[in-house]
Amino acid sequence: MGWKEAAEPVLTRMPAVQRPEGHVPFKRKLTWTAGILVLYFFLTNIGLFGMESGAGDDLFGEFRAVLAGEQGSLMQVGIGPIVTASIVMQLLGGANLLGLDTDDPRDQVLYQGLQKLLVIVMTALTALPMVFAGGFLPPQQSLTLGGFTFDQTQIQALMFTQIFIGGVLILYMDEVVSKWGVGSGIGLFIIAGVSQKLVTGFIQPAEGGFFYDWYRIFTGQVEVGSLVAGDGLYTLLLQDGHIIALFTTLLIFGIVVYAESVRVEIPLSHARVKGARGRFPVKLIYASVLPMILVRALQANVQFIGQILNRQTGDASTIALLGRELPWLGVYDSQGQPVSGFFYYTAPIYSPNDWMWWTGEVAQQAWMVMIRISVDLTFMVIGGAIFAIFWVETTNMGPEATARQIQNSGMQIPGFRQNVGVIEKVMERYIPQVTVIGGALVGILAVWANMLGTIGAVTGTGLLLAVSITYKLYEEIAEEQMMEMHPMMRQMFGKE
Repeated sequence: MGWKEAAEPVLTRMPAVQRPEGHVPFKRKLTWTAGILVLYFFLTNIGLFGMESGAGDDLFGEFRAVLAGEQGSLMQVGIGPIVTASIVMQLLGGANLLGLDTDDPRDQVLYQGLQKLLVIVMTALTALPMVFAGGFLPPQQSLTLGGFTFDQTQIQALMFTQIFIGGVLILYMDEVVSKWGVGSGIGLFIIAGVSQKLVTGFIQPAEGGFFYDWYRIFTGQVEVGSLVAGDGLYTLLLQDGHIIALFTTLLIFGIVVYAESVRVEIPLSHARVKGARGRFPVKLIYASVLPMILVRALQANVQFIGQILNRQTGDASTIALLGRELPWLGVYDSQGQPVSGFFYYTAPIYSPNDWMWWTGEVAQQAWMVMIRISVDLTFMVIGGAIFAIFWVETTNMGPEATARQIQNSGMQIPGFRQNVGVIEKVMERYIPQVTVIGGALVGILAVWANMLGTIGAVTGTGLLLAVSITYKLYEEIAEEQMMEMHPMMRQMFGKE
C-alpha cells in the first residue's frame, strides 16, 4: 500500500469550504470579500487571553508587512504557516517526491488535503515556541476564571489554544475568499496590513510620522544640521517615512505598475472560427511578486530559529549549544537583535539604519555591513528566481500547462501546426527566461526599497506585494464586471 492509499481517508476528510455550484454574482463576491476583511481586522484586535499586557517581543516584527497578523492577538502567526506549508509543498512537488498528478481530480484532492494538514501542523509548530520558549508571549502569573485558578503552564496552554485557533481561522478565511470572493485571502490580508502602515506612517501625530516631523522642523523644534543621526537633515532625508522614503515609495508604485504592463504578446488564432484572433501575454513579472512571500518567509523562519536559540541561553548574548558558546552562530544585543555571526549576516536589511554606518546608527564595521548586504541581495535575487520557477510550475503557468490550455481552448499560433508539442516549444522560448528575469528583478527591487526605506516602514517586499496584488485585484474586478455585463464571456473563459 502506497502513502496515497494510507493517507487518503484522512486527507479527503479534511474540513473544506464548499465551492459554489454555479455563478456567484459580482456583488455577492464583493460582500464576501469585505466581510472577511472586516473579520480579519476584528480578530487582529482581540488580544490573547492570559497574556501579560504590554509585554512580549514580536518575533516577526520586521516581516509583518509580508506575514500579516498582529503581535499578541488571535492573528499572532498571521499567514506564516500557510506560506511555510506552501514552500514545503512546492519543494516536494518540484522534486516530484509526492508522486501526485495535479491534473488527476483524485490527486488534486489529496494535494489540497495534504497542504491543509501541513498548514495546521505548521501553525502548532510555530505557536509552541512562541508560547512555551523564551518569553516571547509572557503569561500572567495567575488567572482565575469561573472560580478555577489557572497556574502558569495552564495559562500558556490556553494561550497556545487561542493562537492555534486563530491560525486555523485564517486558513479557512483565505479559502472563503478564494472560492466565494475576489482575489485571495492571503493577498487581501497583506494589502490590509501594508495599507494600514502606510496611512499610519503619514498621519501619526508622533515622532516618525511624515507630517508630524515636518511640522517639528518648520516650527524650529528640530534643527537642520548634518547627516548624523538625530540632526534635522538626517531626519528629513533618511529617517523612516521622509523624503527618500517618500521618493522610494512612489517610485516602487510606478515601477511595479509599469512592469505589470511590459509583456511579450504571442498572437493566437482560432483553429475553426475564421477571423477569431487573440493574444497570449507573457508579462515581465510573469510569476507576479507572490514568490517573494516565500523568500521572505524562509528568511523569517531562519531568524525565528536564531531568536529561539538566543532566548535559551539566558542572559548571555552569545548563542550556546550543549554548554559551549558559539559566537560564529550569533551574538545578540540587549534588544534581542543579532549584531554578528551567521544570524546577523543572514538577517535582511530592513531600513537605512541597518547599513549607513557613517550616520553613527550602525555599530558594525563597514566590511560586516557589506557582507550582510551582499548576502541579502544574493538570497533575494537567486531565491526570487528559484521560487518564481516553482510558482510557475505548481500553478499551471509553465510552458507545458499553458500549451495544453491554448490547445483545449481551440486556439493555435498562426504559422504553426495545431499541436501541443509545437505550442509548448514556442512557449519555452519565452516563459522560462521571463520567469527568471522577473523573479530576480523583484528581488533587486525589494532589497533596494528596504535599503532606502519606505513610508510607514512597510519594507520593500511588503510594498511590492501590496502594489502588485492591488493591481491584480483591479484586473480581476474589471474581468468580473465584464463577465457580469456579458454572460457569454463566462462560457468562453470557462467560468460558468
